[in-house]
Amino acid sequence: MILYSDPACPYCHRIRIVLAEKGIVVDIVDVDARDLPDEVMDFNPYGTVPTFVDRDLHLYESRIIMEYLDERFPHPPLLPVDPVSRAQARLLMYRVDRDWYSLMGRLLNEEAEDADQARKELAESLIAVAPVFEKYLFFMSDEFSLVDCCVAPLLWRLPVLGVDLPKQADPVRSYMRRIFTIDSFRHSLTEVEKEMIMELGR
Repeated sequence: MILYSDPACPYCHRIRIVLAEKGIVVDIVDVDARDLPDEVMDFNPYGTVPTFVDRDLHLYESRIIMEYLDERFPHPPLLPVDPVSRAQARLLMYRVDRDWYSLMGRLLNEEAEDADQARKELAESLIAVAPVFEKYLFFMSDEFSLVDCCVAPLLWRLPVLGVDLPKQADPVRSYMRRIFTIDSFRHSLTEVEKEMIMELGR
C-alpha cells in the first residue's frame, strides 16, 4: 500500500491520522501537490493528493480513503456501527468540508481577494459551534472518530490561516488541547506541520 501525500496538505493529514490511529503500515511518498510525479497522474485522473494505492485499487478522495481504511482495518473502529449514527457521522464530515474546509481553501489561495472575509467567517463559525465542542469529549461524540480526523487538521492550521480564536471559543481550544496530545495525532505530523506552531495557552 502506498499513500502519495503532500506534507502540508490538510486532506493528506486526515489519512495520516487514520493510519496512525489504526497502526497501519504503508509507504508514504511525499510529493508536491503543485508538481506531482507522473506515477500519481497514472493512478489519479484528477491529479490530486491524497492518492492511495492498494494493489490494483486506486483511491483519490480523502473521505473515501478514510472509510476504506476503516472498513479494511476495523480495529479500532472510527465510524459507528449502527446505520443512523454512521450516516450522521458522514453528514458531519460533509459539513466540515463544505462549511470549514471551503473557507480554509480560500485562505490558502494566495490569489484570493476575500481572504479577510473568509478568515472572519471561519472564526465566527467556530465560535458559533463552541458549545458542541464542550458537550462531548470529541466532536459530537465521546469516541474518537473519522469526524475528528477531519476537524483536527483544520484546527491545527488556524495560526497559519491567521485565525485567532477569542475567549468565547475556549471550548474549541480545550478540544484542540485534547486532540493534539493524542498519540496518533502527534505521530501523523510531518516536519512541515510541526512548524505550524500552536499557542493554545493564550
